[in-house]
Amino acid sequence: MKELFRERDSTIVGYYQSVLESEGIPTFIRNQNAVTMMGTEIPIPEFFPALCVVNDDDYDSAVAVIKERRNAENDAASAEEWTCENCNEANPGNFDICWSCETSQKPAE
Repeated sequence: MKELFRERDSTIVGYYQSVLESEGIPTFIRNQNAVTMMGTEIPIPEFFPALCVVNDDDYDSAVAVIKERRNAENDAASAEEWTCENCNEANPGNFDICWSCETSQKPAE
């Protein structure tokens, strides 16, 4: 079992566990409940939840999947904002439908 990363926020660890499991890479979260059981607000990294691959041979594949997902998330987050032609509301670049009136974004010509 090899550790991929550890993070104080267990939701991030759980998210990437789901991503890897959906790719067929078995994982395990070490210290999953340790932070909540400690009863302290002092962050101790050794006790943060750690995402691990069960099979050492899957380590390189898991790292590649995580990097690819993080790059895709960064690209989506940095997409340019657009204005809805129907209601003139500003929308984040990664939205295909207006959050306000649910009108589809018109493709750029």
